[in-house]
Amino acid sequence: MTDDRAHGHAPQPQLDTSVPQSARVWNYWLGGKDNYPSDRAVGDHIRRTNPHIVEIAVAARAFLVRAVTHLTRDVGIRQFLDVGTGLPTANNTHEVAQAIAPDARIVYSDHDPLVLAHARALLVGTDEGATDYIDADLREPDVILSRAARTLDFGQPIALMLMGVVGHITDDEEAYSLVRRLVAALPPGSHLVLYDDTNVIHPETMNEMTRSWNETGQNPRVNRTPEKIAGFFEGLELLDPGVVSVSRWRPDPIEVGETVEVDDFCGVGRKP
Repeated sequence: MTDDRAHGHAPQPQLDTSVPQSARVWNYWLGGKDNYPSDRAVGDHIRRTNPHIVEIAVAARAFLVRAVTHLTRDVGIRQFLDVGTGLPTANNTHEVAQAIAPDARIVYSDHDPLVLAHARALLVGTDEGATDYIDADLREPDVILSRAARTLDFGQPIALMLMGVVGHITDDEEAYSLVRRLVAALPPGSHLVLYDDTNVIHPETMNEMTRSWNETGQNPRVNRTPEKIAGFFEGLELLDPGVVSVSRWRPDPIEVGETVEVDDFCGVGRKP
């Protein structure tokens, strides 16, 4: 991993384990071990008030796998910029992409100190490809783009992954502006892959979950309507089936029952 001090970057922030952090709570829900009592406490509280949350977490990760598989195998994308990646669990972007195309190049970006501490785990990719990690927040698009350019070729298509992160930008116009800035830097043939929380299926529990999180977490969140999530794809060619619940985006066949919609909506859009 690059030594940020050699490039004049600020020293890493100190880790405060007493304050719950969304990446660590998400890690807890997915069965990971990289979390602290404060994360587990708020995670358990949210799960009691919103029993659907683990279902959402699992469905969202499954969407990531299907989207990355499609872009790598069927579209031929070989570069991924995953912003707000969170903590490594199973089936991370680089693992999915490089299992199909060992030469794929992936850059992760996050700003949580614990995620930084696990960067070495994220950096274990194939010898043929590249996997890098940068310390930058979604609110710093120019920093993300300049550092990602050390690993990615911005003359070739890139898949921009914004998985559950834009909900932390609670002002709509700011959120749209940040995403537009990142997409503007990508060449034609690039794709935006995005999902985030909604409140259209279980509105009361989702609103209560967000309210509870905003009282205890350091990174406020907002639930957006599917229509507002569709706004992030303005100017892009939305792939079928459009903006849908993550469980409805090109689901794998299931042997028993039917696909259940969850309050996380997603889309994949191509830059013409």
